[in-house]
Order: sequence, then C-alpha cells, then structure tokens
Amino acid sequence: YLCYFIAACYLNFQRALALVVMTAVVAFFTCWDIFKKHCGAKVLLLLRPIGKCFQKSWQWLKWLLWVALLAGLIVWLALDTGRNPEQLISLGGFCFLVLFLFACSKHHSAVSWRAVFWGLGLEFLLGLFILRTTPGTQAFQWLGDQIQYFLGYTTAGSSFVFGNTLIEEVFAFQTLPIIVFFSCVMSILYYLGVMQWLILKISWLLQVSMGTTPTETLSVAGNIFVGQTEAPLLIRPYLADMTLSEIHAVMTGGFSTIAGSVMGAYISFGIDAASLIAASVMAAPCALAMAKLVYPEVEESKFKGKASIRLSSREEQNILEAASNGAAASVGLVANIAANLIAFLAVLEFINAALRWFGEMVDIEGLTFQVICSYVLMPVAFLMGADWADSPLVAELLGIKIFLNEFVAYQQLATYKKNRLMGLEEWDGNRKQWISERAESITTFALCGFANVSSIGITLGGLASMVPQRKGDLASVVLRALLTGICVSMLNACLAGLLHVPAEVGDCAMFFSTTNFSSTSYTMYTCCKQLFSSSVLQNGTLSFTGPWAEQAESVLWLTECCGHYNHTSCGH
Repeated sequence: YLCYFIAACYLNFQRALALVVMTAVVAFFTCWDIFKKHCGAKVLLLLRPIGKCFQKSWQWLKWLLWVALLAGLIVWLALDTGRNPEQLISLGGFCFLVLFLFACSKHHSAVSWRAVFWGLGLEFLLGLFILRTTPGTQAFQWLGDQIQYFLGYTTAGSSFVFGNTLIEEVFAFQTLPIIVFFSCVMSILYYLGVMQWLILKISWLLQVSMGTTPTETLSVAGNIFVGQTEAPLLIRPYLADMTLSEIHAVMTGGFSTIAGSVMGAYISFGIDAASLIAASVMAAPCALAMAKLVYPEVEESKFKGKASIRLSSREEQNILEAASNGAAASVGLVANIAANLIAFLAVLEFINAALRWFGEMVDIEGLTFQVICSYVLMPVAFLMGADWADSPLVAELLGIKIFLNEFVAYQQLATYKKNRLMGLEEWDGNRKQWISERAESITTFALCGFANVSSIGITLGGLASMVPQRKGDLASVVLRALLTGICVSMLNACLAGLLHVPAEVGDCAMFFSTTNFSSTSYTMYTCCKQLFSSSVLQNGTLSFTGPWAEQAESVLWLTECCGHYNHTSCGH
C-alpha cells in the first residue's frame, strides 16, 4: 500500500489528495489506538497531579468559561446579524422552541443543564463549521458530490433489470433502487466494522461532553447513519434495563434524523446533498440535548458511569452474505415506501376533495389540506427564518412532513427548487412557483427527520418486537418523543437560517454579454429583475440608472428579458 500511495502522490498529487486525506485519517486513529493501548495508563498517571489541581479550581473556572463563551457569542451575534437583520428572526425562533420544550418538560427541576447546553453548543459549532467556514463548506460539499457520484452507480444495476426507459421516466424505478444499493453498501460496512467504529467515536464524543449514558448516546449516534428501528438494534441487549428517560432519548434520536438509505433517495430528487448530511450530523447532539430537556433522568440508570458498552455483533459469515442480506433487507423498506406513497397521496387527494366540497358549501374556493397547513404553521415557518412571502409554502411542506411523511414533502420541495433553477417567474398569478434559496435551505433542514404521525407505529412496532415486556413504557413516552423530534428538526432549521449566507449575484452585464437568451435560468431571472428595477420611463423615453446606464446594450438586453418575463417596462 505504501508503494502504491507514494506512486499515486508522485504521479499527480492533486489527483491523489482525497487518498492522502483518507490515509492520514486512518493513520492518525491507528496511531492513537496504539498509543492509548501501550502508553495511555502512563500518560494518565503523569497528568493526575494536573487533573487534581484543575479539579480544585474547576468551580470558578467553569463560571469564567461560561461567561467568556456567552460574551463571545453575544458579540459575534451582534456583529453577524448587523449585516443581515433577518437572521435575528431565526435566533428568536431557536430560543422560542427551546423554551417551549422546557415548558413541556416532564420534570422541570430535574433537567440536566450540562446535557442541554453542551448538546446545543455542539450543534451550533457543527453548524458554524459546516455552513460558515471554508474548510467545512468545501468538505461537506465534496462529501455530498461524492455521494451523488456513488449513487449514480445504481443505474448500472437498475438499467439492467428494468431498462433505460423505465428508470428515466418512472419514479419507482428511478429512485427506489437507490435504497437497495445504499442498504447493501451499509450492510457491507457493518460487516467490515467501519460503521461500528465510526458510531463509537461519535458516541464517545457526545457521552464525554454531555454526560449521558452510553446506551442512549450510542443509539442516537447510530441514527446519523441508520433508521429509527435499525439504530436500537445496536443496544438491543440493554433495552430491557433502560430507564424511561433513556428510552425517550432513543425514540427522539429516531424521530430527529433520517436513514442513510432514504437520504440517497432525497439526493436523487435534487435536494442539496451537503445540507442533508449536515442536518443529520447536527441533529444528533440536539436530539440528545432536547430529549434530556423534555424527559430528564429521575431514575437510577444501570449504565451510568460505564465507559462503554459492547455492540451487538452481526451474524453474517462473509462479505458476500452481508451484501446479500443488506439488499434483501431493503426490499421490505422499498415496498413500505412505495405502499405508503400510494396510500398517502391517494388519501391526501381524497381529503382535499372532501375539504373542497365542504368549502364550496360556504363559498370558500380551493380549500385543501395544504392551504390549512399553510395558515396554521405559517408563524412557525416565519419564526424559523423564512420570508413572510415564502412562509405559506414552507408551512405547507411542514404540514405534509408532520401529518403524512417527509418523502412527499421533499418531492414537493424538489419541484420548487427545479422551478427556481429553471428561472420561472416567482409568481404565476396568485400562486408562488418557488421559494428563495434561504427558505429552501431552512426547509431542507426542517424536513430532515422521521418525525411524522405514521412513524409512531413504525417506532412502537420496531422497539416492541425487541422488548415485548415494555410495550406499556414505550407507548407512554412515544408522543412526547415525537413532539421533541419535530422540534429538533425545526431547531436545526433555525440554526440554518441564522447561519445562512446569501449568495452573491455575479456581474450581470458580463452574464448577459455571454448568454444567448434561448432558455431561462435563476441567474437570468435575478439579472433581468435587476435590469427591470433600474429602468426609468420619463416622457416616453427609456433610460437606466446605476451601472446599467453605462452599458450600450441595456435596451437590447431589456428586450430579451421582456421575451421571458413580464414587467411594466416591457410595454414601451
């Protein structure tokens, strides 16, 4: 491998950069494990006097640290929101949701504020790194791109089985095979021990910082990669002895995240891959924090103080069996998704027909489930940071996600995104055809979770099959966990709104001079709107203000824009 690695770097280092990063990560953790095994005890012994000294001063150091962090956060927020005041709405929404969940807490006086603040702090730091720093943005964008390339390999299998025509035109043959492929790959990674290693590392970080027990932490960490019924399998032997608070945390983790397999399907819709990955990663510490806020620990956990627990092992004998089992296991999931989509979309159409009929009885035209959601959840959408004009559509998608499922909601969001990228008019009469990039980002985070009414049955069924003797306990906490899961996704969305950086519009004159105006795009729409707003008609003479006044071809470009979009300037 070393010879291969040196040869790859020597021939083309830029091309081998991804290989260098992966090798460096593996080498670091391998060296760390060897160091910990052989020298860990000696290092701990050497550091013990420093630790004792630190413990004596910890009481006042802790408060000093909290005050410094709070002051730093306030200063940063003041400077950051000064440029984009609309971010303050997202901040207000974030605070409101945390206070709302505290009001819903089962035991207000027993809340572990360490878990709450550390969880929210980790979520914020992850969001800051992913959405604001250049390395974080580039890393997650690269990861999203690689996943999209990786999912493209599904076509090789699905085109052989179904043919090119079906996979290009029919949704079931286009998207659902991705779930089969992803499930197969995840099963192979589990067999190789890659997933367990990754989950254990994330779990250790959350456990050490938040002070939660290893069982609940491990399940929530697992939810980043697998679904709401697969993650509890990691801790199956311990479920019978877990406290109600721990079970609530396990359920909340399942409701707050999505499985890697269905994430692949959403990416295939056109949803931003980097945002979906970021939403799943950020949801883990937030889910654990909010679970401990809503249902604090009041019992004595059998796992408290344990450094780690043993993961359940898989039964596969070799890698081929693991691949086969993974693919076979996905058949039920694919059938379940297909059946649910048929049923839910049919039920939604029936509900809408019934609502329209009832509405017409009292002269209310066009009453639908989506319209009701857009009014009821509109304040929530606005609090998350969506513009008031975009709030009805965001609220509609939230309603579909909560009362039907996120699959249908993501499909609709993908349609809005496609309309925007195609450069369609924002308004078609009274109907909005797309939402802004900011609202898109917020909605992507808000929909990223299994927290919907139909998931109650899936969660109860999955967990009850593992611990049938605790059916009553599971049923007693599931609704509270569902509410917490919904709010965790919304908290993530608020953070996305707070940290969203508006995309800068490039040089429109340069764009117009190089485009042929044969088709529309979002850039063309934005630039045409700029041109329209700078046009002035006085005494029958058309003139332009700002930088457009210096452009000799402004009138020609205006004519071309008028061929695609309507504006008062176009009639002259």
